[in-house]
Amino acid sequence: MFSVQITMKDIPASQALDSQIRKRTEKLTRYFDRIISCRVVIETAQKHKHQGKVFNARIDVSVPGKELVVTHKFSEDIYLAVRDAFDAIERQLEEHARKRHGRVKSHNGVLHGYIARLIPDEGYGFIEGNDGNEYYFSLTNVSYPSFDSLLIGDAVEYMPEALSDGRHAHHIVRERHNHHQIVS
Repeated sequence: MFSVQITMKDIPASQALDSQIRKRTEKLTRYFDRIISCRVVIETAQKHKHQGKVFNARIDVSVPGKELVVTHKFSEDIYLAVRDAFDAIERQLEEHARKRHGRVKSHNGVLHGYIARLIPDEGYGFIEGNDGNEYYFSLTNVSYPSFDSLLIGDAVEYMPEALSDGRHAHHIVRERHNHHQIVS
């Protein structure tokens, strides 16, 4: 079993809360079995413009070569803050285990292309897809980086959608090797 540290700041000791946290930490090895340590901090939110007490739950999990961290902020119910934080750290551990074992999610339907045209004043542009089609996108369709950071020639991946007014691109992400050679 890995080491577990529970800290409660500005919160009276509660056997029920401590017990719930310990039960949830014991279950973490279901998601990844090489956990080194787990630190849980529960505290009341400082300088929050909310009436009544508001709680933060933070969980730090150390695994070989990595630190996974979750902070669930501003919940009025301390048990909900703890539950939501543990749910989030479990998802991170699952994803970490999947990557370590080479099981990376594949997104069927993701296409690749490059930014062909940008009309920044109006908040839209066009992608030239590797499939030879042109796809319209607006600033709300850009996931990473921001629309303002895109440049003509940037390599991107995106989810295509055929609509009655043409082809659209959604969930646009600039690729790491991000510049496409434009030949004139």
